[in-house]
Amino acid sequence: MQAGMRRHGVLVGAALGLCLLGNRAAEQIGRAAPSCALTSVGGAQPIALAPDRGKVLWIDFWASWCPSCAQSFPFLIALDRDFRARGLEVVAVNLDEEPEAAQAFLAQHAARFEQAADPSGRCPRDFGVETLPSSYLVDRRGVIRHVHRGFREGESDKLRALVESLLAEAATPESVD
Repeated sequence: MQAGMRRHGVLVGAALGLCLLGNRAAEQIGRAAPSCALTSVGGAQPIALAPDRGKVLWIDFWASWCPSCAQSFPFLIALDRDFRARGLEVVAVNLDEEPEAAQAFLAQHAARFEQAADPSGRCPRDFGVETLPSSYLVDRRGVIRHVHRGFREGESDKLRALVESLLAEAATPESVD
């Protein structure tokens, strides 16, 4: 019962915070994306999220109990499938309190992209995550170029166009290590 109340509180807080999200998201655009020390889902190996790797990154914060997150996973899988060879790296950062919940969710979704967890909660704080899912499109130099809160199927074409636009930008010497 306590977990249900916690989820309810998170959802109510997220709904109330939607009024302020536009301004907060706009403030993040043009800033360097934070680097984060993460672990793989299940905690087996460390993952360093370093946004200035010369790749375009789609960083998605999600949780297994989030209905919009479940709806977004087919979109993330398609992004990875369609754009990986062109330089897109999708990284999904799970925010479940119980790793088993994330593993059960992932067993139902055939995602090939990197699945990370942040038991410390520092990475979502550094990114300013206020609702789930929250996605950050980061250019080859490590600069946040787009912030997307929530997920609505009707926005898929617009989001894909943003990814294609960043992939079309030439990698400059400054953007590659």
